[in-house]
Amino acid sequence: MIGWAVQNETNQPRKRRQPSRLIEVDAWIDSSLWRSYHAFVAWWEGVTIVSRKFRARGFNRVLVEVACEGLTLGLVGFVILFALAQPAIKMTKNGLPQESDYSVQFLDKHGEEIGRRGILRAAAVPIDEMPDSFIKALLATEDRRFFDHFGIDFLGLMRAMTVNAQAGGVVQGGSTLTQQLAKNLFLTNERSLDRKIKEAFLALWLESHYSKRQILAMYLDRAYMGGGSFGAAAASEFYFGKNIRDVSLAEAAMLAGLFKAPAKYAPHINLPAARARANEVLTNMVQASFLTEGQVIAARRQPATAIDRSSTPSPDYFLDYAFEEVQRIARQSDMKQRNFTARTTIDLDLQKLADEAVEYNLRQYGKTYDVGEAAMVVLASDGSVRAIVGGRDYGVSQFNRATRALRQPGSSFKVYVYATAMQEGMKPSDTIVDSPLTIGKWSPQNYGRSFAGRVTLANALARSLNVPAVKLYQKVGFDNTVKTAKAMGIESNLRGDKTMALGTSEVTVMDQATAYTVFANGGMNPNRHAIQQLMDPTGQVVWDARNDMPPRQRILSEQATQYMNEMLVGVTEHGTARKAQLPMTRVGGKTGTTQSYRDGWFVGFTGNFVGAVWFGNDSFGPTNRLTGGSLPALTWQRFMEAAHQNVELKPIPFIDNPFPAKSKEVAKSEADDLRPTAPETLSRKTQDVLSDIADRLDAMKPLGPDQLASAVAASPARAQ
Repeated sequence: MIGWAVQNETNQPRKRRQPSRLIEVDAWIDSSLWRSYHAFVAWWEGVTIVSRKFRARGFNRVLVEVACEGLTLGLVGFVILFALAQPAIKMTKNGLPQESDYSVQFLDKHGEEIGRRGILRAAAVPIDEMPDSFIKALLATEDRRFFDHFGIDFLGLMRAMTVNAQAGGVVQGGSTLTQQLAKNLFLTNERSLDRKIKEAFLALWLESHYSKRQILAMYLDRAYMGGGSFGAAAASEFYFGKNIRDVSLAEAAMLAGLFKAPAKYAPHINLPAARARANEVLTNMVQASFLTEGQVIAARRQPATAIDRSSTPSPDYFLDYAFEEVQRIARQSDMKQRNFTARTTIDLDLQKLADEAVEYNLRQYGKTYDVGEAAMVVLASDGSVRAIVGGRDYGVSQFNRATRALRQPGSSFKVYVYATAMQEGMKPSDTIVDSPLTIGKWSPQNYGRSFAGRVTLANALARSLNVPAVKLYQKVGFDNTVKTAKAMGIESNLRGDKTMALGTSEVTVMDQATAYTVFANGGMNPNRHAIQQLMDPTGQVVWDARNDMPPRQRILSEQATQYMNEMLVGVTEHGTARKAQLPMTRVGGKTGTTQSYRDGWFVGFTGNFVGAVWFGNDSFGPTNRLTGGSLPALTWQRFMEAAHQNVELKPIPFIDNPFPAKSKEVAKSEADDLRPTAPETLSRKTQDVLSDIADRLDAMKPLGPDQLASAVAASPARAQ
């Protein structure tokens, strides 16, 4: 059966394979390509025959070649210019950029101007109200064809190139006012081809979106004119102390001359150069036929004179700090405006006393202690900043050591450890053992390299013993101490390591003054502020510290505050800060000295003021054994003794007998006859009352004719 099956299978006929369809597809592709090629050849031959009829020959061919090359290069150039202008096009996507710089005029608490910071910008003055002489002076000098060109003045550019070539240097610019505005709004002062291309495109955009009058108004409002002032209105106020509407021809010419090089021609810096430039502007006005020579002769003979600002005192370190606070308030409150008038908390009398105290002690003892710099911050007990000394000389160094310099506070940091302990229920009479201690590889030592055995917390703090502070720090906890210090006002980063109790984590002088204010105001948070009110250019109050600052919260309990104040008063009466005592009131405070005597601190307070004083060197080099109880305490005492004259004394909270019955003997300087005294003036309480009356009078609406007549009729003198 098997054999038969095999034979049967072999005898069956095999099926023939069908030809593949791929052969047909391949044949179709080959034939199509052949026909397409021959069709293209035939078409190209026809095109060639026709084009021969239009082929230029001779001179015509030269013209055609030049035109073709010019068109090609022009297209390539346009593509390149368009590519370079892409950043400029993106800049105008959202229209004109919003002003990002701030301009702040600062007033003292009585409303008197004490300085300005940021860009100096006044409220915009409409073009129609600008003096005609000033507009003509500007156009004659900067852009005579302003109303004739479309943003780029090719005729003016060619004229400038010719004049510069004849002079062998750049004596004239070819930029129009529109181009200068484009640079001021969108670009920098970089000298490059790329910037000029962007400037040209931006000028065309401005011309297509704004009228000539609008462009001119924006230019006059935003151009930098030296002295930190932006815009003609602000420059007129800064240089001449008058409204731009009231400037004379001579003053208008001097202002118009500033647009070219404000730093070079600013009259408060180089008056002769400013007058020479103003004379050139007057000549330009005559050449442009805007005025005659006879009309400018008086301005030539009597040139303008700028205000002398060299003798105007300015608390610069305070203003720098207050300017930062204004910007912070504006950002947090999401204010859109950039121009403000700020009423500050500074007391210029106290500022002068602080400057004098620091300079006196540096001059007297700087070489003895090998110390070159100092800083001081004074706050009232309500947290208002009264004075800031950021260094010895602002003209030499603008670095604010009171608010920016991070220095180790030494033992003045121990108060946060003790405050944490008092807050957790401990008492000044509680004891702690002053004995050898080792944490890992670190063994803290006391200043005298000895140990006192069992001591009370009050005694340990008064003597500034290190080992008890570290043991207490371990007991209350690292994190709890950091939390207390932050709540009291320390804004600098704190490491929270094992050595922090001895003041190894850097802080600022402002931090220390802020935190100690908690003791002076009874345990409440300090609410530190240098700005009392912010007003917009119209005089409307947009921020008021009394209403807009967060409500006060309790940081330390009354019991903890009482314990701390008792101990800190003990530091000044029988501890390391005895040189800080005052004759008229009891004082609380703490000294601080860092390793190798690099930093000396004293932070102290009365019921009226809190003051933090630091002495050291910018190089972080060691001093000649400077301690917090020496020069810093003496400086604090010298300032506070004068500051507490003619004021209503406030007691330190929770302290018995805050004002001694008889004056104490206090530290004396080597020159008692040179000790400062507070200026003879009204008491602060009287000044505050008068200021309040003035504010109320300013807020009152003027009486109408009927009200005035009835008031006169009802007056006692009229009745008689």
